[in-house]
Amino acid sequence: MGRVITAGLVLAILGLAGLGAYAYLADMTPQTGEMTVSVTLHAD
Repeated sequence: MGRVITAGLVLAILGLAGLGAYAYLADMTPQTGEMTVSVTLHAD
C-alpha cells in the first residue's frame, strides 16, 4: 500500500512540474488586433 501512495505522489509531482514547464515555455500569448463593432443605442 505504501508503494501505491508513493507512486501516486511521484506522478502528481511530475504532473505539476510538467504543467508548470508548459505554462512557462509554451507560446500562450493572446492574439491582438483592432476590432470595430457598431453599436446602436435606443434612448427612448
